[in-house]
Amino acid sequence: MRMSESIVEIAKSMTEFHKEVKQPFKDANNPFFKSKYVPLESVVEAITNIAPKHGLSFTQWALNDENGRVGVATLLMHESGEFIEYDPVFMQAEKQTPQGAGALITYLKRYTLSAIFGITSDQDDDGNSASKPNEPNIRPDSITPQQIGLLKTKAGQMAKLHNITTEQVFQKINVTNIEALTTQQAATHISNLDLWMGENN
Repeated sequence: MRMSESIVEIAKSMTEFHKEVKQPFKDANNPFFKSKYVPLESVVEAITNIAPKHGLSFTQWALNDENGRVGVATLLMHESGEFIEYDPVFMQAEKQTPQGAGALITYLKRYTLSAIFGITSDQDDDGNSASKPNEPNIRPDSITPQQIGLLKTKAGQMAKLHNITTEQVFQKINVTNIEALTTQQAATHISNLDLWMGENN
């Protein structure tokens, strides 16, 4: 993370911003976790309704790393010239297509903006997810909700094709805990299931 020599004005403005910001309504559905979340446009609207009058603005841009992951970086700016440039957050796109990359960029923009400006863009589960025993710590490269859903769907299709259970499919591909997979591991398993089903069609 890079920043100007002083961020005094940013700190003051962010304090005033938080006094006024109204949390946006969670009106988009997450089909995999059966929960609600705030879409990117609502997050941006909640910020831009208040931030400019306190001299705050931001810009975001997409980039790739050496491993082919998609990332989003965010620059928080103040009219005084102060700034904070946040390190990019990288994740592996669920599908290696322009649509897959675009969906991930949108997700990362929402995720980082919400974190920087204190927007509660995801449904609060009162800490239940974090308090589950044997639950892995969330890492930046953890499997995405979209990958979880896709992996379960493809495993179900394979189970039906071979008249076996979904659990047996996961045993065959050596997956014991889906949520402990990284995005790269999940992408590999999804590709392997696609190849497996292709060979059996």
